[in-house]
Amino acid sequence: MNFKKGYKKTIGYTPICKIGECSLKKLEFGIIELEAGGKQEFDTLEKETAFIILEGHCNVSFDETCWENVGNRSTVFENRKAESFYMPRNQKLVIEAVDHVKIAVCATPVSEKTEPQLLREDHVVLRLLGEAPFQRETSFIIDGNSNAKILTIGESYVTEGNWAGFPPHKHDEDNMPTECIAEEIYYFLFDPKQGFAVQCLYTSDGELDEAYRVKNDELVEFPYGYHAAVATPGYATYFLWLMAGDYQGFNRSSDPEHEWIEKR
Repeated sequence: MNFKKGYKKTIGYTPICKIGECSLKKLEFGIIELEAGGKQEFDTLEKETAFIILEGHCNVSFDETCWENVGNRSTVFENRKAESFYMPRNQKLVIEAVDHVKIAVCATPVSEKTEPQLLREDHVVLRLLGEAPFQRETSFIIDGNSNAKILTIGESYVTEGNWAGFPPHKHDEDNMPTECIAEEIYYFLFDPKQGFAVQCLYTSDGELDEAYRVKNDELVEFPYGYHAAVATPGYATYFLWLMAGDYQGFNRSSDPEHEWIEKR
């Protein structure tokens, strides 16, 4: 199975990874793109859903509430603290574009009904992780500090020519507190747009062993297996990462053949 998928600009909502139609069983992803004045109705159904504003600004209306001018950047490279909003299961809403807006839609099934939440940029935690040549700046947008019960979401800006998520790590076994079962997606953007990265995904037995060349507006699903990515020199490399599984947060294990690198 090919775990790489792509998105081409489409006005409205474009589902890209849908449970039952992709390799994932707990995680969905899509893009909403609208021009100024455009509107998109949305129903979260049985899923908690986070909307990460990649570009532009929008107004969000639901029930008797309206959040105005959500968004704080024209591209993901302009501001590393994204604005977003979270919606619980069985929530209907309307998104209206203030200007051209592009929104990542991240969802997972939940049984608990929570509360909507607007998350401005001061909510986001930004950290520098790793060290050259495996260094990146990572933001934490949706996690245990939000109303989400399962979703964990953030953005990574990889230092030019560096690896991200190295040593390769996985989260596909129930071995708490070290490791839990959690699916993940990386969605990539580049500046200039013709840039690319290489996304590795493999299992220790070699049954899965892939190295995808990922370009602008492409993503890779991680239903299982070790994964790590490397950015090409000369380009700003960004990826949105989203996770959903048995536990919220980061319970993962590194490939034992390479974990010595992070301990040196």
